[in-house]
Parts: sequence; C-alpha cells; structure tokens
Amino acid sequence: MSTPRAKRRTPLIERRERRRSQAPPVRAGVDLSVRLGPLTLENPVLTASGTFGYGDEYAHVVDPRGLGAVITKTVTLEPRAGNSPVRVAETAGGMLNSIGLENVGLERFRREKLPRLRALSATVVASLGGETPRELERLLEALGSEPGIGGFEINFSCPNVAKGGAVYWANAKRLERTLARLRPLTRAALIAKLSPDVTSVADLARACEQGGADAVTAVNTFVGMSIDLTGPRHRLHRASGGLSGPAIKPLALARCHEAARAVRIPVLGSGGIMSGRDALEFMAVGAAAVQVGTASFIRPRAAAEVVEEIGAFLAARGIRRLDQWRGCLLDARAESAGAANDPAPRRVISAPMRARPAGGPVGKG
Repeated sequence: MSTPRAKRRTPLIERRERRRSQAPPVRAGVDLSVRLGPLTLENPVLTASGTFGYGDEYAHVVDPRGLGAVITKTVTLEPRAGNSPVRVAETAGGMLNSIGLENVGLERFRREKLPRLRALSATVVASLGGETPRELERLLEALGSEPGIGGFEINFSCPNVAKGGAVYWANAKRLERTLARLRPLTRAALIAKLSPDVTSVADLARACEQGGADAVTAVNTFVGMSIDLTGPRHRLHRASGGLSGPAIKPLALARCHEAARAVRIPVLGSGGIMSGRDALEFMAVGAAAVQVGTASFIRPRAAAEVVEEIGAFLAARGIRRLDQWRGCLLDARAESAGAANDPAPRRVISAPMRARPAGGPVGKG
C-alpha cells in the first residue's frame, strides 16, 4: 500500500499555521469584553492608528482576531504622500513622528485594504481624517455602511498637518456641530480622537458626547521637538512632531482620567502603554479600553501581549470581569454643589469594586 503523500507546505499554509499558533489562548474565567456604543469587543486592547499599518501588514506576526480591534491608518479622501523626511526621531523614553497622514486614500482603502482585513476576520475600526467637516461627511457617506467596519475613529487631533489638524479641531463647538452632522451617516460606533495639547480635554470630551459620539480616545501624541547640536539642526524636517512612548504615559493618564470624569460615554486610554500593567492603570482611572501604539514598533506582538498580561493580572487576583477593575480609582462625580466643592473627593484605592458600566448609551441612528 502506498504511503499517503504529505500535504505540500506552501507559503500561504505556513502563514495560516503561524497565525493559528500566535492566537492568544482563551483566558479561562476572566471576562474582558468591552462595549463601545453598538460595538462589542472581546477584549479592551486596540491598536493605535498609524502604528499598525492597515492591519494586514502585521498579520504574519500577530493574529488580529486576538485583539479587541485593529484601528487602521487614518484614511483621507485623496491619497497623501505625507511630510518630507526626516519623519521619525528617537527621543529619551519615546519617539517623535511627523508622518503627515500618509495614506492610500479612500478608493484604494476600500478596494484593496478592506478586503484583506475582512479575510483576516479582524474587528476593524477605520480612522478617518479631513480638513473640514464636509470632507469627513464624504468619507462617512462612502464608508458608513461598508461591511467589515465595526466603527470609525475620527482623527480630530493630528499635530503634523498644516490644515485640519489638532489646532483646527480644538474647538468644542466645532467638534459638537461636526459630530452631529456625522452621527446620522452610520450605525457603526463613532469614536472621537482628542488632542492632549488643549486647555481642557474635559470640555472637548463633553462636546463630543453632546454631538453624538459613542466614545472618545484620550489622547493623541503631544507636540514635541528634538535638536541635533552638531548642525545645529532639527531632528525632524518639519521641526516639531508628535511625541509618543513611555515618556508621555503620566501626562496621557491624567488626561484620560480628566475625560473619564467628564463624560458617561466610554473613554479609550492611549499614550505610552507598553505593558498590561500600563493598560490596567488607564482602566483604573476610568478607561473602558486602551490603545497600544509605539510599543508595536519595538515588539510587533505587543498588543497581543498586553491582552494576555491583563487577563493574567486579573485572574491572579480572583477578578472574574474587567468591569470589576475598571474605574476603581475614578473619582466619584460630584452629585451636588457641596460635593463639587469638596477639596478631597472620595477615591477608591482598596479592593477592586464594580465601576460604572463599560459601555455608554447605545449608538444612535
């Protein structure tokens, strides 16, 4: 009797086997699910826009099905070449970038990138950028009902573009009016990504909530600069750029806490998250979910590792649901004038408690 022929191991088969082997194991007994308006995620870890390509570029290293969601590079109506090099510079405890929203544009994104993400069975949140409210409307008119997109993160906070960036969108009334125009265009989750370089993150978060956002991301990168004294010259061609990485974590954590106290919709914490313990700090001050960004440049599997570390931390403490940890250090909202004037609001620092619900109100439209 002839010996059965071994199955030929093509590159495609090998890639699929690697993805299966890299899929995070089930965290028995720990419910990490999160609700962002109409979107339910299996866990609270998303990839930050601009740090994970469009999602498919990392698929040979990390299975996107094991992540809460993949947030794509920001998509604009027309393709953008981005800023001139040098566009990235390492700094103490972080990195500066001035990419300038380089992307393939709406039509190629819809024609080439989305089908690849659907094939990976990833939960996709598309990041959208526009210089005006009308440009954002046109993007949502085109993609708002596109199958395979679970939500949209509106990039109101890019510090590296001349028009339609963080400065333009740092206006609470403009944010509220724009989101009110976008809300009827999709039934998917609508997330507003905020800049940290503003007078009040809380005011902008409230404006987004009033405009109809299902969640806000707090925060994007901080404006920074680095100098090479041998020139002397700027290390970035555009002089300034967005600072990310461990250096900004304490600043981002404070702004996440500020936003979480201001609104009832979910807040996604972002900024310097390198480990599961970092992520848990953001969730302790009220974040419903987190985004892993710069860490992916250092360790491509960083986001998947963060998921595992969160589950292991909670399981080791006998915590069965993420809700029991979330908000355990979130100051109680003032419910009366007297409470609002209390110089020492109540803080919960002992055993984890049941915090406010992870999700906000169900998305409109």
